Amino acid sequence: MNIQQVKQRFGIIGNSPMLNRALEVAMQVAPTDISVLVTGESGTGKEIIPQVIHQLSSRKHGEYIAVNCGAIPEGTIDSELFGHEKGSFTGASGSRQGYFEVANGGTIFLDEVAELPMQTQVRLLRVLETGEFIRVGSSKVIKTNVRVVAATNENMQQAIHSGKFREDLFYRLSTVPIQLPALKNRQEDVHLLFRKFANDFAEKYRMPAIKLSEEAVILLQNYPWPGNIRQLKNLVEQLSVIETARDIDAMMLASYLQPIAEKSSFLVKNDQTQESISERELMYKFLFDMKKDLTELKKLVLEVINNGQSVNLNQDQTALVNRIYQEVYEDAPVSARMLPAGTANDAHTAYPTTSEAFEIHEEIEESLSLEDREKELIQKALEKHRGKRKYAALELGISERTLYRKIKEYQLGE
Repeated sequence: MNIQQVKQRFGIIGNSPMLNRALEVAMQVAPTDISVLVTGESGTGKEIIPQVIHQLSSRKHGEYIAVNCGAIPEGTIDSELFGHEKGSFTGASGSRQGYFEVANGGTIFLDEVAELPMQTQVRLLRVLETGEFIRVGSSKVIKTNVRVVAATNENMQQAIHSGKFREDLFYRLSTVPIQLPALKNRQEDVHLLFRKFANDFAEKYRMPAIKLSEEAVILLQNYPWPGNIRQLKNLVEQLSVIETARDIDAMMLASYLQPIAEKSSFLVKNDQTQESISERELMYKFLFDMKKDLTELKKLVLEVINNGQSVNLNQDQTALVNRIYQEVYEDAPVSARMLPAGTANDAHTAYPTTSEAFEIHEEIEESLSLEDREKELIQKALEKHRGKRKYAALELGISERTLYRKIKEYQLGE
């Protein structure tokens, strides 16, 4: 059986060299029991390759089971794949055969295999290596003879690097890798697929098939198709149902094609948002560091004033003073300057001080305690609403019962 016969049998449309190469590899490995990993973007038709392999193999009279690994919950996927015994978990009212047991002598297709939990990956690796598995809740080893074909649209190397997928299982599954090309790499096939889908929907909805103008064909071929064949099929169905005219020009087609610029601008917007968040975090950190430095400086100034004559500064204190007053010192009046020029690098310089050189202020330490902040907010809310707890609770966004408990806790009513 040649490639054209395979295409006709399975309804495969296209003459792309990359597509032909993928079908050639599938036809060559079909008579064997080698594990195959099909990769490609979402919507490229990866489910066709396992069907070709199964139908052209000696297992074509056995069971063919397709399993979407991403659609099965993590807690039940072991039971689905390998079966379970009665009473093995809550709700297990009877024993059940798993897919690997049912497909004995046939082929099992694991779609979205990268979504498998790590525990299930260990079980799958044992099945591939020894052909043995154990049902959930059982101790009896069961033998099976199943050919496994897997598929994924994820970057497996990244999944392995991030610890999401086992490296040994990847090499066991990808004995023969088959890469399906994206639709943007099959420009010569886009119009063929469009005509095929147009005829299918014309027959389905009992209406004439739509046709494209030459300009529309060029636009169709140059579109990047992020959703691949699935997106093209949906587009043809929309045009067939919505448009009353059967001749589609480029302007009409462009109104149905989603602009790719919107996607890229959205990504740029997300990057800008993340950048602004990081800048805001840096600003907060800078403000807190500055507040800490100012608090230390206040303590240092008070110590200088209280000593009356002079104070010896260590190296850290000198660096702190110089850093904070680096810009302020240049603009300050002469009478208000504390540090004489030329002594900034002296680690233990005695600075003369007088009571006239400073305007003494009472140091008010701003509390950063959450309890103090909460108490202050409650007091302000009660004062604003003249002691009415109902309206104060609404203002604070808490229940009246919680406000009453907080008032008793902080003794605000006394």
